[in-house]
Amino acid sequence: MAQLTDDCFASNTLLSVDAAEALIGTRIPPLVGEEQVALADALGRVLAHDLHVPLPDPEGARFVTNAPVLPHAGGRRVQEDASHAFGTVNTPASRLDSNARLARGSTPERVVVLPAGRRLRVTDIGVAAALGCASLPVVPRVRVGVFSTGDELSAAGGARGPAQIYDSNRFTLLALLARLPTETFDLGIMPDHAGESSAALQAAAANHDLLLTSGGVSVGEEDHVRAAIEQSGRLVFWRLAVKPGRPVAMGVMRCAATGFPGKPVLGLPGNPVAAVVTFLHLARPLVLRLAGAAPEPLPRFPVEARFNHRKKVGRREYVLVRLRPSLTTPLAEKFERVGSGMQTSLTESDAFAELDEVTTAVVPGDAVQVLPFAALF
Repeated sequence: MAQLTDDCFASNTLLSVDAAEALIGTRIPPLVGEEQVALADALGRVLAHDLHVPLPDPEGARFVTNAPVLPHAGGRRVQEDASHAFGTVNTPASRLDSNARLARGSTPERVVVLPAGRRLRVTDIGVAAALGCASLPVVPRVRVGVFSTGDELSAAGGARGPAQIYDSNRFTLLALLARLPTETFDLGIMPDHAGESSAALQAAAANHDLLLTSGGVSVGEEDHVRAAIEQSGRLVFWRLAVKPGRPVAMGVMRCAATGFPGKPVLGLPGNPVAAVVTFLHLARPLVLRLAGAAPEPLPRFPVEARFNHRKKVGRREYVLVRLRPSLTTPLAEKFERVGSGMQTSLTESDAFAELDEVTTAVVPGDAVQVLPFAALF
């Protein structure tokens, strides 16, 4: 069970993205425990212990490919490269160390093949199978409860009132979480009432490792998530120096059933693009930290800007762009229909151009970093 340390802080000062990620990485401990899962079910899970080299393979000269090299043997020739003419076999010359490798038993004992904290990939599953593993010890999935907030939201598939919109953020967040080592729980739409918000968060804290909300963290009269966190726990930080995504609240909730004070809750903005940006920088590293996973930097690569853009110093900014191939560096064109509330802007663009805190302007020809959606989603 994770518990934030008491030296966390909250103030009205805008917190930088790097500072927020560092706070998560240093003050939130991983979940405790492990479970054994079949190799077929281990993809994407976090390895609980180092995987070492097992006993050496049995040696024998019956299988030519795996045969031990005889002492004082010269270079090895590949049969496929040999040619036969006039009773003579000809092979190309080779180095003494070519076409051979150390036997597994020749490697030092206790060599780590896969380290603890690694989120298992397809190739890792193959390695584990090659070592004879039928199952692996992994960290339990992080149990994440997801709320949307707001009386203006209507559940998809239901009737929509005259001043309502269909709730989309909750399903976006659940889909993003599905790519992480989580077990997710759809907790529906939280109403815009202070007492009900606090009670809902308290009750949910009893059954989840992390609570994730969307909306209700700004300064409006009906934005109750931040106040609910302060009333039923404590606020860690509020407001991030990023655009889009400034109104973010992170704190810890007391569990209504046990009084345990350490269940993290993260309140993301209600605007869809802002919710995705802050998920990537806060919810994603928070889940990985709870899961005991090694830090995984977001995928980035450089492109050449083909747009003009001005921004304020001191905050990080994300601009939706479309990518175009080039003979050298890919080109990034600004997605002109801007607005963090436009859900379709994420499907009609290819990446976020990431403009750091010291940048004030971008002009065509500038080198910028992008976060490609294909690798993120």
